[in-house]
Amino acid sequence: MLLNGEKPGWSANTDIASSDGTASTADEKLQKRETWGRKFDFLLACIGFSVGLGNVWRFPFLCYKNGGGAFLIPYFIAVICGGIPVFFLEVSIGQFMSEGGIGPWKLCPMFQGIGYASAIIVFLLNIDYNIILAWAFYYLFQSFQAVLPWSTCDNDWNTDNCRIFNESSAFNGSVLYQTMTHNLSLNQNTSGQVIDSVTEFWERKVLQLSSGVGSPGNIKWDLALCLLLAWIVVYFCIWKGIKSSGKVMYFTATSPYILMLVLLIRGVTLDGASEGIKYYLLPDWSKLAEPQVWVDAGTQIFFSYSISLGTLTALGSYNKFHHNCYRDTVMFAAVNSGTSFLAGFVTFSVLGFMAKQQNVSISEVAESGPGLAFIAYPEAVAQMPFAPLWSVLFFVMVILLGLDSQFVGVEGFVTAVVDLKPQIFRVGKRREFLILGICILSFFIGLSMVTEGGMYVFQLFDYYSASRIVLVVAFFECIVVAYIYGIDRFYDNLQMMFGFRPGPFMKIAWTFITPVFTFSIFVLGAISYSELTYKRKLITYSYPTWAIAVGWCLALASVVFIPIVVIFKILKSKGSLKERIVDLLKPRLQRHQLRDNEDMSKVQLIDDVYQTNSANDDAIDSIEKLPMTNEFETEGI
Repeated sequence: MLLNGEKPGWSANTDIASSDGTASTADEKLQKRETWGRKFDFLLACIGFSVGLGNVWRFPFLCYKNGGGAFLIPYFIAVICGGIPVFFLEVSIGQFMSEGGIGPWKLCPMFQGIGYASAIIVFLLNIDYNIILAWAFYYLFQSFQAVLPWSTCDNDWNTDNCRIFNESSAFNGSVLYQTMTHNLSLNQNTSGQVIDSVTEFWERKVLQLSSGVGSPGNIKWDLALCLLLAWIVVYFCIWKGIKSSGKVMYFTATSPYILMLVLLIRGVTLDGASEGIKYYLLPDWSKLAEPQVWVDAGTQIFFSYSISLGTLTALGSYNKFHHNCYRDTVMFAAVNSGTSFLAGFVTFSVLGFMAKQQNVSISEVAESGPGLAFIAYPEAVAQMPFAPLWSVLFFVMVILLGLDSQFVGVEGFVTAVVDLKPQIFRVGKRREFLILGICILSFFIGLSMVTEGGMYVFQLFDYYSASRIVLVVAFFECIVVAYIYGIDRFYDNLQMMFGFRPGPFMKIAWTFITPVFTFSIFVLGAISYSELTYKRKLITYSYPTWAIAVGWCLALASVVFIPIVVIFKILKSKGSLKERIVDLLKPRLQRHQLRDNEDMSKVQLIDDVYQTNSANDDAIDSIEKLPMTNEFETEGI
């Protein structure tokens, strides 16, 4: 006999317990984890994420600063010793474990703090990186004018000391402007000193720069709206998951190369371009004896390859289990380093033109970081025919270079959160709401960087939140895989995935070369550490002690999770101290991740939450297909 149409012994709203003990109803099925739609999507995502603004404005500056062509020697040594091994390690761990962020470090649960540290680093970087996109959007909108607003001195934000430095006004004052000291204290009166129209536009119009980090001033609502636009674009790039964002990257990751080629052709045809390129490449071999050159090469590789941010692990986790990410690693390294080298020609051809126009040396017009994108290059395009066109092309390139880096970085953080609690966030539209919440939170934190004192806050985030901390994270990654999980075991895992065993170089790198390299660069960087200053055109601003303390809190906020998680897991475990440590050093693996003849005493077998959910769904479906019998027939009466 049926009651209310229900099958005997079964409730229509039967709950199935998920792997973490929470209930998941049949109406709220756990969504299957996505994989890349095409094999090429993964490589394109890695290129889009890692090839960004640092390749355009940081590498060329470091190259000329550290000996020109001679800098390529420590740079490529850093690629081989640090960049390629750690990149391959991170993407292959993500692919093997099919999780991003914290999950992959089930390889050694005691050190899952590596995943937490990486997630916090990328979260902080996402906040300050989108500020650059906001500035780029602002400049792009300002470029749609017949006369670029930073090319004249008759605007309401200009001072009486404003001058236009171009071919038609190369007066003696330009020499005064270029040779003035950069070591004035903030309290000195800078009135009467000549300053160019581009810098006044940047500092007085765009930033409305206050006197220091302790004077935040008002929110600049024009920049705030640009920041809001940037976060809206990021949200809609990733809200539907990696299959849709992968399609977006076919445009955002490839278009900058077309624009870069156009700007390169324009740059090399400018008067003075050859001198700029010569300055970029001419080697100064004596620089190789300076430790700072090697520190710059090492940190540039980790910055450019986006290592230790957890995002590469997340991107690898969306690969199919047998995808050949070993091949992708080599291709990625060639494209990334090649882009940096190409960007140097784009940058220094224009700087050579500027130097000749102003009749000064190239070192006096060269800028790094935001100064290149928002002062040096706008100044150059203002002196070109059809200036608004070249300005639009340049800032579109900056936006596209930064956009895929930004939304893939956010995707990496989202993946870390979702994979930590899939039973919560892979149900219904919760993942979309999570992304929305992260974007809103990041936007409100970012508002502190679009105030009148926002540039000082931006510099704090940029200098301390990642910087050399990523070297520490990479060091622990290599040590955990090589000496705790076991380098031979991991090589067996690679063979399971690829169908072949990679050559011995990676084994040597992970066990010896890369840990020594990362540790050495970190130590050299610590020895040469100097407190943050903000170098403006006429003033070098020194941060107060309390602001430096905030910076160190940003730096330690991530890496401190490595020891914290170790202590927390030991305290939470049961048994004697030795038993707890031994248990926490055992990898947690699923059945398909086990080797043939695996010693199960050294592994803990865990369920795949997605397969478990699928099996539960199949069980419900099979129950619903049972013959419609009454309870008496079932009991055989």
